[in-house]
Amino acid sequence: MTGTAAVQDPDGTWNKVLQTQCPFCSVQCKAQITMETASSGAVSYTVEGLPNAASGGRLCVKGLNAHQHALHTERLLQPLMRKEGKLVPATWEEALQAIAERFSEGAAAYGSDSIGVYGGGSLTNETAYLLGKFARVGIGTKYIDYNGRFCMSAAASAGSKTFGIDRGLTCRLADIPLARCIILAGTNIAECQPTLMPYFNEAKEKGAFIIVIDPRVTATAKMADLHLQIRPGTDMMLADAMLKIMLDEGWGDEKFIRERTSGYEELRSRMQTVDLAEAALKCGVEEELIRKAASVYGQAETGIIFTARGVEQQTDGHLAVRAFLNLVLASGKIGREGCGYGAVTGQGNGQGGREHGQKADQLPGYRSIENEADRAYTASVWGVAPEDIPGKGVSAYEMMELMHQGQIRTLFLMGSNPIVSNPNVNLVKEALEKLDFLVVADMLLSETARLADIVLPVTSYLENTGTLTNLEGRVLLREAALPAPGDTRQDWSILCAVAERIGKGKLFSYSSSEDIFEELRVASKGGAADYYGITYDRLRKEEGIYWPCPATDHPGTPFMFSAAFAHPDRKAVFTSLQNPVSKEAVSEEYPLILTNGRVLAHYLTGVQTRRSPALAARSEANFAEIHPDTARRYRIEEGQWIEIESVWGSFSVRSRISGHIRKDTIFVPMHWGGVQNVNLATTPALDPFCKMPGFKVAAVRIQRVY
Repeated sequence: MTGTAAVQDPDGTWNKVLQTQCPFCSVQCKAQITMETASSGAVSYTVEGLPNAASGGRLCVKGLNAHQHALHTERLLQPLMRKEGKLVPATWEEALQAIAERFSEGAAAYGSDSIGVYGGGSLTNETAYLLGKFARVGIGTKYIDYNGRFCMSAAASAGSKTFGIDRGLTCRLADIPLARCIILAGTNIAECQPTLMPYFNEAKEKGAFIIVIDPRVTATAKMADLHLQIRPGTDMMLADAMLKIMLDEGWGDEKFIRERTSGYEELRSRMQTVDLAEAALKCGVEEELIRKAASVYGQAETGIIFTARGVEQQTDGHLAVRAFLNLVLASGKIGREGCGYGAVTGQGNGQGGREHGQKADQLPGYRSIENEADRAYTASVWGVAPEDIPGKGVSAYEMMELMHQGQIRTLFLMGSNPIVSNPNVNLVKEALEKLDFLVVADMLLSETARLADIVLPVTSYLENTGTLTNLEGRVLLREAALPAPGDTRQDWSILCAVAERIGKGKLFSYSSSEDIFEELRVASKGGAADYYGITYDRLRKEEGIYWPCPATDHPGTPFMFSAAFAHPDRKAVFTSLQNPVSKEAVSEEYPLILTNGRVLAHYLTGVQTRRSPALAARSEANFAEIHPDTARRYRIEEGQWIEIESVWGSFSVRSRISGHIRKDTIFVPMHWGGVQNVNLATTPALDPFCKMPGFKVAAVRIQRVY
């Protein structure tokens, strides 16, 4: 439940109570903010969690302080236009007219595909849906993608190939305490989704054996019964080794394999080629520990495997996830209570954001833009001819390459900060600077927005109504708790205004987010991600509804694959494919492995959390976590500025010496831009299946900065 209530106390103090939803991670916890305004005018805030099915009323430190960025003095409250080299205040009329003129000029001179659209995984379902429609039948470009490409694309593509459908969790969060074995591969739940930790604590209390796979001794690894401190980039090899042990020992579920899967014989044949000793050596993990992990998971009655960016953000991320899904299928641990697979979504709407058309190859409802029937159905909903919908574009990073090459000359960007979040940042910065015209819609002046020709001010989570889909596939309604400040506008209304100016207003005549959702329901009907049975009225009454939900009297689908998988033959598919790409290898010149990730206090590129005094104070600057032996080798002391360099570029941060990292590995968080941006040194190599960049493995060298 969201909304606002105001009460005046006898002493003249006003209390305004806001009910809202945290804008950050994929749990999407509910929150209540009490704004107390004293007679003197001073305002104080008290934040507490509200009961909800996902987190049970818990909030983490980010959720407790999210209001600080939304109410920050640096909020953009009116449009900005670049005049004489500087961004200066402008009216909406000026900004919209300039956008319409430049879009029309660009399309006339270079074609509609010279315009790109770039979205974000924190946008509501309504805005994500409308952004895809805006790109394809508003502008007429095939070039649209979003920052979720860097978050969930490996797991999404792996789930689709294996199960026939991609939903973050195939089971419920409530199944976690029912599992006898839990594998957390490349996920640091304790810092990235901390309000979920009680589920795992309860599982441990009930006797669950928890295995954590991570090159660092994270807060999550500390709770594990077994920590496999793997060398970055070897996750697929580790999963294959575990599977070989399971099958050799007879711990597979032969009945499940025979009746509910395909491709097993090919996989079984490939497992004969796996050398356990070699795998252990390359993974940097003792063979006995791998055997222990395989033994516990293989013989457990129930079990769940979770993966996240540590496994997925690699040039073999798709196949690495599928290797873990092979484990799930071989053990038969899916489709029943206490069993399943979960991709721990990172962004607030990372799940919904990829379901309704922001991705280069997708139409709403997870329909494929390359499928003629899907194109025809979507065209009928939009009121256009199928041939009016452009074909497939390219991935987010590939769009940056096309900008650098001059093929994309104009970019409309909403809810993202690619100059910090993309790999190979030097090229990305050059690409953005080469554009003829850049429009950025954001609530704060991000590093990317500073390069824009026009910046459009959007509402924050406190002022924006829309639905979001959490990591378990539960659709939630977040209603505006405050009026839009200054001249800010709802992001979806900006798209409608631009469409009106370029002559496509009839296709974008919406009066509210609910109006857009009603069309989204129809557009998704019959698709893999079917939202047709979900309405705002139902969400207000029921709090949240799992998709697929094909009818208004359907209860939703909290539990997937109990009877069948989503492929035509109703079977899940093993993969026997081997890694087709080689990873960046360390060398005498670049002898260490750089990997990146998150810290508790910050979110994504830090544009929002670094505007929160309470969060910024917890983690003011970036750092590099280095093992003591490695630090001694390079004569690096605690807190010293160091330079980290790969073949792609270099950046500088302070050292943090810790025994919680492998000796061959350096860990750097991803939340800072400028000279502290880890992505100055990350590789632009892409996974061939899903186009995920290899964020987690870069060969680097380090030196002290004198």
